[in-house]
Amino acid sequence: MYSIDLNSDVGEGIGNEAQLLPLLSSCNIACGGHAGTDTIIQETIQLAIKQNVKIGAHPGYPDKENFGRTILDISPTALRDSLTAQIQKVKNFAERQHQKLHHVKAHGALYNLAAVDADIARLIIAVVREIDDQLVLYVPYHSKLQEEAKNQLQVKVEGFADRRYNADYTLVSRALPNAVIRDANKVLAHIIPMITQQQLHTAEGETLPFHIDTLCVHGDTPAAFQMLKKIHQGLQKHQISLR
Repeated sequence: MYSIDLNSDVGEGIGNEAQLLPLLSSCNIACGGHAGTDTIIQETIQLAIKQNVKIGAHPGYPDKENFGRTILDISPTALRDSLTAQIQKVKNFAERQHQKLHHVKAHGALYNLAAVDADIARLIIAVVREIDDQLVLYVPYHSKLQEEAKNQLQVKVEGFADRRYNADYTLVSRALPNAVIRDANKVLAHIIPMITQQQLHTAEGETLPFHIDTLCVHGDTPAAFQMLKKIHQGLQKHQISLR
């Protein structure tokens, strides 16, 4: 029997949280940096509580204009201060609802940079540890973030259901037409080997070792709800439970 945590980036202004959260086991709530508002954060936390979904903070570059998907020219001190404020905001709102913040997952360009840049990885880890060293950090497989977090934080290694990978385990750039997988059947063909065979099929057609603890469907992917429903059917067919 296999099992997987199923997460999604939510609270980003798409407005589909009521649909998505019943299909998830954890969620990553935008903290107001790349997207989100105090009202959306609080409403999303309430929905997560109702559906018994683990609550995570999803901080990114403070750059709503580019949805946090462009590397921002910002000093390490300013970035650290922004990330601290973002994560602390979601943590405080969760605690007001008598809930514990479960995890942190960086967003967009920051997540991708932390996968390959040890300095950025260490900065994120330091921020999370300073806030609460019991928080779980969601990290990309075979990344600097995973490597640097070893022995410092509990991690969950993440795979993306709706994104294609390069041979170096980085995500295919969103600037390329094949970056996002939009067909639900192709998503299933992509994720089932990840979970049952610990294998990744790359955009170049290679098969690589791949071990994940959590699987993400982006909340802003078109038809994310339909995709999640199809994923549930596929997981059930292959006797994969949610954890």
